[in-house]
Amino acid sequence: MIDEDYPLERVPPSARYSWFNVAVQRFGQLSDLTQFLLGATLGAGLSFWGAFWAFTLGSVILEIVCIFVGIAGMREGLSTSMLARWTGFGRYGSTLIGVIITLSLFGWFGVQTAVFAGGLSSLIGGLPMWGWCLVAGLGVTALVIRGFKMMGLTAFITVPAFLGLAGWAMWVEVSRHSLGDLVASPPFGATMSIASGATIVAGSYIVGAVTTPDMTRFNRNTGDVVKQTLVGISLGEYVLGLAGVLLAYAVKTSDVIAIITASTGILGVVVLVSATVKINNWNLYSATLGLLSAVESTVGVRLNRVAVTIGIGTFGSVLAAAGILDRFTDFLTLLGVITPPVAGIMVAEYFVVRRWRPALDASRLTGRLPDTEPTWVPATLVLWAAAAVIGWLSEHYQWPGIPALNSLVLAGLGYVVAGKLGLVRATRERPVAHSATPAPAVTS
Repeated sequence: MIDEDYPLERVPPSARYSWFNVAVQRFGQLSDLTQFLLGATLGAGLSFWGAFWAFTLGSVILEIVCIFVGIAGMREGLSTSMLARWTGFGRYGSTLIGVIITLSLFGWFGVQTAVFAGGLSSLIGGLPMWGWCLVAGLGVTALVIRGFKMMGLTAFITVPAFLGLAGWAMWVEVSRHSLGDLVASPPFGATMSIASGATIVAGSYIVGAVTTPDMTRFNRNTGDVVKQTLVGISLGEYVLGLAGVLLAYAVKTSDVIAIITASTGILGVVVLVSATVKINNWNLYSATLGLLSAVESTVGVRLNRVAVTIGIGTFGSVLAAAGILDRFTDFLTLLGVITPPVAGIMVAEYFVVRRWRPALDASRLTGRLPDTEPTWVPATLVLWAAAAVIGWLSEHYQWPGIPALNSLVLAGLGYVVAGKLGLVRATRERPVAHSATPAPAVTS
């Protein structure tokens, strides 16, 4: 029996959703506590128009990544980790990607769980912090067990509530201040450059952008991918991000809870904290898909998605309760530097070099995976490592440009050059273990 979420198979046309259904989930990933925090952080260090251009530059990077990687995921109906096998990384290179995605999103799942639990503890009390961590983490786990459909229903409830909160907060503060005065407000904290602000914007969601196929494999066509990306990211970054900037100017703090409490009171905090569920369910969902692919590619065992979700969710909840994951922030930031080159290579292979594109095109017509897959692609691994190092050095030494974009473009261009030189080759091709029940053909 095939899991209805098709973690290791192509998603068939019958299991696809309308663009609006998927767009609400995309927007849900960008309408949470983190987005307000991002806006407040930029407001502390930039003028309003400086923050606007930082959001613009960062959003363009994210939208380009999401659209191109997302279109590939939609056409093939495959998750990021599965798609990577035929977009430059091979079976074992994609295993590394799966492990990195799992570690990164598992870590953020724990961090967000702690944030959620902290809000519940301050609002309700009754349980110690560790107890609320378990409640929050296991609650999200129970939601994700039900898969994409239930996550969509949750987004339809929480997204309007969050938008209502943002509108309410803005109305309250604008009624207390002149909008013109707020827009003209100087930064109240340590100043930053627009490039640094754009790096923060792009970096805050780059892992989500790279894992876009996990979501767009449920889309029906290219137009749906483009529409949901432009609507979701534009609303999330501009509307909520710039709202966070203005609210930070009004209250003169980047403390998000203080901002919302000052504007909307305790009800606002309730909505804000509960909105964390939308981003955290995708953290857990994509972490599960990454681990499923990694295990299947290394030992050939197809784990049960529900069981893996329960395992990761429970372990993450326990670590959040122990407070361990708070110490992983620097490690998670490092993983964020490693991620952008993955998208550059996948896009370059799928749309330009096309070394394994014929195999994907042929198998798509049958609804199955290709008959063979590359094992190792040495050129890809060298380019990935080099681009990640350049990205880290760009960030560490403040080189010109946006570090995430530097590493992404370098990896993509390097892969195209390697392809033209005939260096993109697998050490060998091996047969693919097909499901006993193939899905119907996927059409683009």
